[in-house]
Amino acid sequence: MRPEKQLLLDEIKDKIAGSKAVVLTSYKRLEPNAAAMFRINLAKTGGSLEVVKKRVLIKAAQVAGVALDPALLQGHIAVVFANEDPIQTTKAVFQFCKENEEVLEVIGGRFEGALCSASDVEQISKLPSKDEMRSQFLGTLEAPLSQTLAVIEALLTSVMHCLDNKSEAKLTLK
Repeated sequence: MRPEKQLLLDEIKDKIAGSKAVVLTSYKRLEPNAAAMFRINLAKTGGSLEVVKKRVLIKAAQVAGVALDPALLQGHIAVVFANEDPIQTTKAVFQFCKENEEVLEVIGGRFEGALCSASDVEQISKLPSKDEMRSQFLGTLEAPLSQTLAVIEALLTSVMHCLDNKSEAKLTLK
């Protein structure tokens, strides 16, 4: 193998092994401006996009210990690597797919060491992010306390209204 190809193979292998998630996509007519904006959006989420030849991707995946089905890889292949938050990165991929119909198609992926189909990757993209899950968890913890406080406040307020009404009733009787 030529040194350039070996360097490319090693680079892709390291990216596959070092990323938290990998999304495999097939693209058609990916214009440079759209690709640049897509790369910028992915970079904001901690992801990156690589256009890879199929043979190099298959060899790099084998070296990294991931078995890819060559029949799954149809057309031109672009690989999205999620290095920080895989959920946000997959959301960015599906947002781009929605905005640019028939340009990019998700064909599969790998999350936490497991291979996923395109529908699995789409379901993963619909999950809440870590920050959303944290806020939901804190809301769950906070809700009973705030409701208890609201009930106690309502009781105290109703007692005050009763006493106020009783004092007004005595004043009107006199």
